[in-house]
Amino acid sequence: QVQLVESGGGLVQAGASLRLSCTTSGLPFSRYGMGWFRQAPGKEREFVAAISWSGGSTYYADSMKGRFTISRDNAKNTVNLVMNSLKPEDTAVYYCAADYSGYGRQYREYEYWGQGTQVTVSS
Repeated sequence: QVQLVESGGGLVQAGASLRLSCTTSGLPFSRYGMGWFRQAPGKEREFVAAISWSGGSTYYADSMKGRFTISRDNAKNTVNLVMNSLKPEDTAVYYCAADYSGYGRQYREYEYWGQGTQVTVSS
């Protein structure tokens, strides 16, 4: 059974940082591209960042470039997202996802999803 479990969300003030983690089990993690998405109330799921199976390539949404950093540890089957300079508009549920065929920005490309972790940024 494939499981992706996110952690690290919480309530922070604008300008603060958070580190999200996603621990996976039940899949050959090092063969999967991994992505982070987010969804705010009333909005569509939005691409945040992605990383290739090896970790050698990363990809960010424009609004996250320079603030967010995605990384992975294939020995621990974990993908992380460090978020700096958080803004109230970053408030959302953040999801990690696994994609066997790549590490794109389209959520439909991802086969497996976690349950999400809430990030709330107060002004």
